[in-house]
Amino acid sequence: MSHRSIGLALAAACLLPAPTSHAAESFPSKPIRIVVPFAAGGSTDILARNIAQRLNESLRSPVIVDNRAGGGGAVGADYVAKAAADGYTLLMGTNTTHAVAPHLYSKLPYNPLRDFMPISEVAYNPQFLDVHPSVPVRNVKELIALAKARPGQLNFGTAGQGSASHMAMELLRSMAKIDMVHVPYKGTGPAMIDLIGGHLSLMFDVVLTTLPHMKAGKVRVLGVSSLERVAVAPEVPTIAETGLPGFEALVWFGLFVPAGTPSDIVARLSGEVSKIVRHPKLAETFQLQGLTPVGSGSADFARRVRTDYERWGKVIREAGIKLD
Repeated sequence: MSHRSIGLALAAACLLPAPTSHAAESFPSKPIRIVVPFAAGGSTDILARNIAQRLNESLRSPVIVDNRAGGGGAVGADYVAKAAADGYTLLMGTNTTHAVAPHLYSKLPYNPLRDFMPISEVAYNPQFLDVHPSVPVRNVKELIALAKARPGQLNFGTAGQGSASHMAMELLRSMAKIDMVHVPYKGTGPAMIDLIGGHLSLMFDVVLTTLPHMKAGKVRVLGVSSLERVAVAPEVPTIAETGLPGFEALVWFGLFVPAGTPSDIVARLSGEVSKIVRHPKLAETFQLQGLTPVGSGSADFARRVRTDYERWGKVIREAGIKLD
C-alpha cells in the first residue's frame, strides 16, 4: 500500500462518518467487551482493566476484558476486525498490532487501516536510551560521534527481532546513519542483565524498568524516546532535543472498534474514554507506571496510527526485517 493510499484510507475513515443506527440511541444496552490481544498481566491488559472499570461506571453497563493472545497480537486484533460493528466489541490495540506487525508479516489476517475505526489513544510508554557506564559518552550527540568513529564496534541489545526496543534502535541507526551490531534476546530482562554486566554497549528499555538501574548508577541514560520529558524523571532530556530532532519511538496503547461502527457510537465511546484517561487520579496512576496518559479523540488517534504506520514501514523496509 502506498503512502498516498494509506493517507486516503485513514482520511476517509475520519472524515466520512460511519452510518448511524437507531440502536445508538439506547447504547449501551448489553455488556461491552474489550479484547486484549496479549496475555493477562502485561501493560496492555492492565490498561484495559483500568479503562473497563471506569467505563462500567460512566456508561452504567458491564464492561469486561477478554484476553485473546496469540500471533503477536494478531489473533485478538483479527477477532475484533471481524466482529459486529455495533460498538460492543473493542480492541485495546498497540503500535505493534497497527503500525509494526503489518510490515513485519506478509500475511496478516486483518488490515490495520481498513478494518478498524480508532476510538482514543489511551497512553504511551516512552523508552530510555541506556548505555553502560564504560561507554565514553554523556549525550546522544556524543554517542552518534562515537558510533561513526567506530563503525560496527558498538553492540546493542533488544527484546528480539521486531520488538519495540529493536524498532527504536533501528530508527536511531537510520536517522543518525550509524552502524552498530544487533544482539537480540528473548525479552529486555536478559538484555538488561548483559548491559549492566558490560557485555552490551547500549539498549532501549521502558522507563519504569530502567529507573532503578539508573538511580543505582548501573546504567547511564542518554535520553528518552518521547518528544516530551517524562514526569518520573524530568532531568532526562529527550533524544530529539539532544542530537536527533524529531526522534520519537513510543509504545502506545489505544482503543479501536470495527470499521463501520455508527459514528455516534464512536463519538460516545471516544468522549467517555477521553474523560476517563484525563481524570487526575487515573492520570497519576498511569504516570507512576511510567506511562504518559493521552485521551485523544478519534481523529487525532487516527493521525497517530497513520504516522506510525508510515514511520515503521520505512524503518523496517530499510533494515530489511521480515519475520515470515
